Amino acid sequence: MNKITAIRFRKDRGKRVNVFLDGRFAFSLTAEVAIKEGLQVGQELSSSHIEALARSDHFHRCLNAAARYLSYRPRSEFELRERLYQRGFDGDSVEAVLTKLKEQGLVDDIAFAQFWKDNRESFSPRSRWLTKLELRRKGVAQEVIDQVADVIDDDNSAYRAARNKARSLPKSDYQSFRHRLGEYLKRRGFSYGVINHTVERVWQEQGSG
Repeated sequence: MNKITAIRFRKDRGKRVNVFLDGRFAFSLTAEVAIKEGLQVGQELSSSHIEALARSDHFHRCLNAAARYLSYRPRSEFELRERLYQRGFDGDSVEAVLTKLKEQGLVDDIAFAQFWKDNRESFSPRSRWLTKLELRRKGVAQEVIDQVADVIDDDNSAYRAARNKARSLPKSDYQSFRHRLGEYLKRRGFSYGVINHTVERVWQEQGSG
C-alpha cells in the first residue's frame, strides 16, 4: 500500500492534479476523477486501486475530448471514433465513451444523417447521389443513408441551387450562362437531364430568353 502525501493542481493545466505517494510524484489525474474518487491526503492506495484510477482518468480524458469535438457540430459514430483514435486514446476507452454517448443520445447516426441532409438542403443544395456519397464517407450505414436521403428531390434541389447561383452570373450571354451554371450543378452531383431542364427554367424565369 502507498499513502497519498500530497495532491496538487498542475500549474500548466489547472484541470489536472498531481498525486504524490510516500513523498514522491506518482501520477496525474483529471481533477474531476480525483474529486469523484474522493482522494485525500493520508489515504492509502493499493496497486489495483491505482490501476483503476488510471483507467478512470483515461476514460474521462477521452470523454472530454469527445465532448469538445461534438461541440462544433454533430458527428457520425465513425467520425468520432476515428478522431479519438487519432488523439491516441486506447480502444477500451474509446468504445466505453461511445457507448456512454450513444446512451445519452449524443451520438446517433440517424440523427446525424438527418442533420447533414437538412443542412445541405438549407444552405448548399446538392443531389441525392452526392448527399449519399458524403454520408458514406462519414461512415454512416447504407440503410440509414437510404432512409434519410431517398426523400431528396433532385429537381427541387437543383432549382434552388441554380436560382441562388444565377444571381452572380452575367445575363447577356446564354452560352456562357448555360456553361457556368451547368458546371456548378454538375459539381453538386446532378445528372445531365436535371441540369439541362433546370438551366433552361432559370434562364426563362429571368426573362433572358
